[in-house]
Amino acid sequence: MTDETTLPPDARSALDAYQAMSASKADYFGLMQHLDQKYRERGSPTIAENLKLEQLLQAHGEKVAQFNNAMQAVTDKNTRELLLKQLMAYSAQQASD
Repeated sequence: MTDETTLPPDARSALDAYQAMSASKADYFGLMQHLDQKYRERGSPTIAENLKLEQLLQAHGEKVAQFNNAMQAVTDKNTRELLLKQLMAYSAQQASD
């Protein structure tokens, strides 16, 4: 795989945005899973827990929008292909962790 540092700045921004989006998704789903386990038998999340979920979801939505904007800025076909390969490699690495 090509080193991430060889990406042009617009593609590097998109890769960074993708990584931030992935992290925010993991944070949101991590809390959802924790609350599901915590309240599996009975009970329900507190107001504070629901507020935290809402904040994490909003943060993730912002990261998704930033990623979409960053991807739109990558207009060169070869750069976009290289970026997509690196996005797939990053996703595969995350899935194996």
